Amino acid sequence: MKPYLVKTPKLIKFLFKNRIWSFTKKEKTLYLTFDDGPTPEITEWTLHQLQKYNAKATFFCVGKNVDKHYKIYNKIIKNGHSIGNHTYDHLNDSKTEAKAYIDNIEKAEITINKSKQQSLKLYRPPYGRLKYSQSIKIRKQGYKIIMWDVLSADFDTSISKEKCLENVIRNTENGSVILFHDSNKASENLQFVLPKILEYYTEKGFTFKSIN
Repeated sequence: MKPYLVKTPKLIKFLFKNRIWSFTKKEKTLYLTFDDGPTPEITEWTLHQLQKYNAKATFFCVGKNVDKHYKIYNKIIKNGHSIGNHTYDHLNDSKTEAKAYIDNIEKAEITINKSKQQSLKLYRPPYGRLKYSQSIKIRKQGYKIIMWDVLSADFDTSISKEKCLENVIRNTENGSVILFHDSNKASENLQFVLPKILEYYTEKGFTFKSIN
């Protein structure tokens, strides 16, 4: 597993200030985000956990997964969560020709918009990799580029469930955007961590909002 940063440094946020990393610290509000779904085995479970706490979240969906699991995708929308674009094929910008990358985003947007009941255009680059030139094009198309403040690392099968939970608890603050994955690979860690996060921060008086 390649090294990664659990807490996004202030310098990175400053250097890439046209991307959204977190929100105001004045309110006890957290922004849970889920990448790579919808996935039958875990997305519906995630929705059920969120519903228990009346928590809203943002799901960055892979277009081909939306096509495969459209009923689950519609359930995300009906439950009042926000939807973001995560490309159609989960492409890596650093390994994809520029036009093909933009075309893949547009393909995903067509799929996402079949029944999307929101005017939002949110985009999160897979792997967090996005060339500056591509970010300019994407923002010109009206997208907000949403990154994250806290990486749970639920995708990392080499760490314990307890470590995954610690990643979130130790680094989350008012306004944090927290990255989880509703994917099979992350499911074991997510199923341990998410209920505890929802309970812990609810008891501390936080609310969970979707990104708008």
